[in-house]
Amino acid sequence: MHIPDGYLSPATCGLFGAIMIPIWRRASRAVKKTLSVRQVPYLAIGAAFSFVIMMFNVPIPGGSTGHAVGGVLVAILLGPWAACIAVTVALVIQALLFGDGGITAIGVNCFNMAFVLPFVGYYVYTLISSDSPSGSGRRVIAAGAGAYVGIGAAALCAGIEFGLQPILYHTANGQALYSPYGLNVAVPAMVLGHLLVFGWVEVIVTALVVKYLQKQNSVFFKGERS
Repeated sequence: MHIPDGYLSPATCGLFGAIMIPIWRRASRAVKKTLSVRQVPYLAIGAAFSFVIMMFNVPIPGGSTGHAVGGVLVAILLGPWAACIAVTVALVIQALLFGDGGITAIGVNCFNMAFVLPFVGYYVYTLISSDSPSGSGRRVIAAGAGAYVGIGAAALCAGIEFGLQPILYHTANGQALYSPYGLNVAVPAMVLGHLLVFGWVEVIVTALVVKYLQKQNSVFFKGERS
């Protein structure tokens, strides 16, 4: 799902970078307000977890790459704004030090994976798990469902971003200037790849960690964060 340099126009990258600036500002304020000093190390662990799980990516024909993200799990445990910060840190490190995702596309990648994914997944989780006890099996199911829907939503965004490029940016004879794949190729490639394969990795990891923490450290589930 990492979008490399050159696949999106500078205008597209600039637009999403501008969109993310107020989101990052809001996230930093929310984290300062809602996270206690004792929880800050968990935020660092969440960023490290997201970084590691995203390194296992596989190229997708007609798209970019497919992989799990871990953002929904961080959102469930620490809140979606904290997940936004954690996944952003992981994405920036990957882009700057490992060339995984473009530097010019950091804003777009963060929009998809650090904003859309954790927020969509978190609110699916809260909708399904609403009013259930902290140790309820419904929360495990809700966590898996949130992870699945969240990664699907992020993949859909990436597919649309790819697919719009040849429509918006092309030469006079119709040759694409950036991503060459239209919506009919990019959207199915990204969405199906993640829903059929990588989404299930996200589901299994998220559900198992939630199930484990319910028994070992249920304090994570005493209150919901937004």
